[in-house]
Amino acid sequence: MDISQTQVIKQHLIDPEICIRCNTCEAICPVQAITHDSRNYVVDADKCNLCMDCISPCPTGSIDNWRVMLKAKAYTPQEQLGWDDLPAEVPLPEGVDAEVVSMVVQPQAVPPTQLESGEAAFVSSAWGSTLPPWSAAHAYTNLYGPKTGPSTATVTGNFRVTEVGQTAGSDYDTHHVVLDFGAVPFPVLEGQSIGILPPGTDDKGKPHFARQYSIASPRNGERPGYNNVSLTIKRVLEDHQGKPVRGVGSNYMCDLKVGDTVQVIGPFGSSFLMPNHPKSNIVMICTGTGSAPMRAMTEWRRRLRASGKFEGGKLMLFFGARSQAELPYFGPLQNLPKDFIDIHFAFSRTPGQPKRYVQDAMRERAADLVALLKDGNSHFYVCGLKSMEEGVVLALRDVAQQSGLDWATVGAALKREGRLHLETY
Repeated sequence: MDISQTQVIKQHLIDPEICIRCNTCEAICPVQAITHDSRNYVVDADKCNLCMDCISPCPTGSIDNWRVMLKAKAYTPQEQLGWDDLPAEVPLPEGVDAEVVSMVVQPQAVPPTQLESGEAAFVSSAWGSTLPPWSAAHAYTNLYGPKTGPSTATVTGNFRVTEVGQTAGSDYDTHHVVLDFGAVPFPVLEGQSIGILPPGTDDKGKPHFARQYSIASPRNGERPGYNNVSLTIKRVLEDHQGKPVRGVGSNYMCDLKVGDTVQVIGPFGSSFLMPNHPKSNIVMICTGTGSAPMRAMTEWRRRLRASGKFEGGKLMLFFGARSQAELPYFGPLQNLPKDFIDIHFAFSRTPGQPKRYVQDAMRERAADLVALLKDGNSHFYVCGLKSMEEGVVLALRDVAQQSGLDWATVGAALKREGRLHLETY
């Protein structure tokens, strides 16, 4: 038999039944082996080098699936895109001994960290940690899922949290939605997320997959003592060409009325968690609805402070949006005490003003950020659109280097100690 027909690989596959399409795996893959269409995330066996970087960040465990099979019979990305569930194991042909034939690891593609010139490129995702802070509370995950069955929550509040009217922009609509779980346990921590199952089917007649949303309320609920959570949800009303558009999940959630019920899976996430030790500093950098976990962390600190149970620890927020009108929670944020949180806004489309982004605001506060980078009690959280991630981490690197710090050392410590977390989409 031709040797090419006897080579055995351990093919990496993603379970479409469990995957919540959060994009974490694709964003973190160093060889760009993971891709997706409108429904499924898949792994290209010709690119995957089994580095395992995508395993621990996956919130559901859908990424942790393998098939021992002939290399020549490996499932193509196109085949995987058409799956609704994983195929069964296929026995190896007679004459091929998986215990004798060594597993073939695919040749590693040139990673995006290397330019053609040989100069190392900057890859922001390489610095994000998949470990929670050492003092973070224990996170419960995957209590309710597609296979075990979702939980049911009742809508107890739905409020628009951005300005209304043409001057505020007519292509977006952001809501603060409160869900109550009644007597059903649904423990969450700041930084976790949940999945919402929209009713109905897609254009192929298949049930809609879950849409993931970060929790915007602290661990003791949107209303303290109640078994509820809040979400910050933005629906885009127009595409880039100005044509009307309605996202399935966001449109469904923003139109919910008090008393409606929704199907919920999760909670998800075990690393993007806030530290609990009292001297910890938290730097939050976000855009748009990426403010949800930052609101949760800020509110938990505010409640601890009000109860007299928290000492020290700085809070610093860099919050970006196209305009002030599009910024969720703009009014409430302005009312927080200045000695409690240091807030900096950045707007990229204010008429008559130059474009300003969160990384610009960070560089303006370089002296303060350097002091925090030097402090082992400081934790950095980045949440928002993927396009912001590189600029933010580059700003941290530049701030460090301009003060004489070695970024390779500082960045490695932030990653190793679970103190720099990136959650972009």
